[in-house]
Amino acid sequence: MNYPETINYLYSQLPLFTRVGQSAYKANLDNTIELCRRLDDPQHKFKSVHIGGTNGKGSTSHMLAAVLQTAGYKTGLYTSPHLKDFRERIRINGEMISEQEVIDFVAEHQPDFEEIRPSFFEMTVGLAFDFFATEKVDIAIIEVGLGGRLDSTNIITPLLSVITNIGWDHMNILGDTLPLIAAEKAGIIKPNIPVIIGEYQEEVADVFIAKAKKENSGILFASEMFVDENQESRASNQDKKTKEYLEVTVIYPPETTDSRLKTLDLKLDLTGSYQLKNVKTVLRTVEELRRQGFNITDEHIQTGLRQVKTLTGLHGRWEVLSKHPLTICDTGHNPEGINEVLQNIAAVNYDHLHFVIGVVNDKDLSKILAMLPVDCTYYFCRPDIPRGLEAENLKLKAESFGLNGEVYSSVNDALQAAQKNAGENDLVFVGGSTFVVAEVV
Repeated sequence: MNYPETINYLYSQLPLFTRVGQSAYKANLDNTIELCRRLDDPQHKFKSVHIGGTNGKGSTSHMLAAVLQTAGYKTGLYTSPHLKDFRERIRINGEMISEQEVIDFVAEHQPDFEEIRPSFFEMTVGLAFDFFATEKVDIAIIEVGLGGRLDSTNIITPLLSVITNIGWDHMNILGDTLPLIAAEKAGIIKPNIPVIIGEYQEEVADVFIAKAKKENSGILFASEMFVDENQESRASNQDKKTKEYLEVTVIYPPETTDSRLKTLDLKLDLTGSYQLKNVKTVLRTVEELRRQGFNITDEHIQTGLRQVKTLTGLHGRWEVLSKHPLTICDTGHNPEGINEVLQNIAAVNYDHLHFVIGVVNDKDLSKILAMLPVDCTYYFCRPDIPRGLEAENLKLKAESFGLNGEVYSSVNDALQAAQKNAGENDLVFVGGSTFVVAEVV
C-alpha cells in the first residue's frame, strides 16, 4: 500500500475514537501489551515522561518537548488527536514521522493487526513506541489519549508522571463525578515514580495524594509556584488586539532553589492566558528532570518556550488565523476549556463577536451552552467526522439558551460567512471542538 492507502486502511479497518466515540474505547490494556510484546517491548527502550489530565496536557507536552529539544536532547513527542496529518501524533525534535515509516510499519505488522485486532489508538501507540526505540531518542514525552488507568500509553515506566488538572470531559467513560474522573487519571501514577499535579483542586487533591502514598511516589503540586503575566506587557498590549508573546515572571518556591529567591522572565509564543497554569507544570517538571540528571539551563527554558510552535509544530491554541478581520481559533471544548476561551475573548478589544461553533454528538452541551454569551452572532456548523453533531440540532439546542445564528453546510462556509459579516473592529472566533479547529488551521 502507498501512504494514502495505508492511512485509509488504518481508518477503515480499526475503530477510531475520534470518529466513532465510546465504541472504540477498550477497557483494558491487553491488546496494547500483546502488540508491544510482538514488537519486542519498545516502550522499555527509551526514557519517558507521561502526561495526562483533562485540559492543558497537549500544550504542556509540546512546551516540555521544546525545552528538551533546545537543551540538546533527541526528544520524541507522542500526542493525540492530530489536526491535519496523522503523522502529527509522532514526532522527533519536531519532525513528523515519515510517510515511509508509517507504510513500512503497517506492512510489516498487518498480520499482527489482523490477529490481535487492536484499535486505531492501540496500533498508533505501538507505532510510536517502536519508532522512538528504533531512533534511539534520549527521552519521549508521551501524552495520554483518554483517562489514564486504561489508556494504551499506560504500559510505559516513565521517569515521572504529570497530571495537569481534572475537568468535566468523557464522563460517559471516566465517571460522572470529578473524584471518579480523577481516579482514572491517577492511574498513571506508578510505584516509586514521582508525580507532578498541575493544579491543586480541593475536590480531587486527596485522590492524587492517596494514590501517590499507596504507590510510594513523591507528589508535588505545580500550582504552588507563582507565575504572573508581566504588568508592563499587559499595559503595552491593552490597545492591541493581539500580542506576539505572553510575557510572564516566575518566582520559584524556596525548596527548588536552596532557599534562595529566584525569578525567571519568560516570553511564551503560546499566548492564551491559560498557559500561565501550564507553564507552572512545565517548570516543575523541568526541576524534577534536573534533579534526575538532565542538563537544562534557564536559557534553554527561555529559548524553548519562546518558540514552541516553531520547534514542535503545535497549532490551535489561541491561534490567530487572520488579522483582517481578527480571527482566532482554540481547541478548548469542555466546560473548563470554554471558560478559559471566554476569558481570552474578554481580554480582546472588539465591537462585536462572531462565533463559529461546531461540536461532537456525545458531549453534554448544557454546561457549555449555558456559559456562552448571548450578545454575539453564532455560525452553527458540523465538524466533518461521523461523531459531528448536525448543525441544525446544535442550533436548536443553542436557541434554548438564547444563542442565535444561522446554520452552515461546513466549517469553512461558516468561517467565510463570519469573516464576510465582520466589521473592521469585530472578532471572529472558531471553536467548540478540536475537529472544528482542525478544518481551519
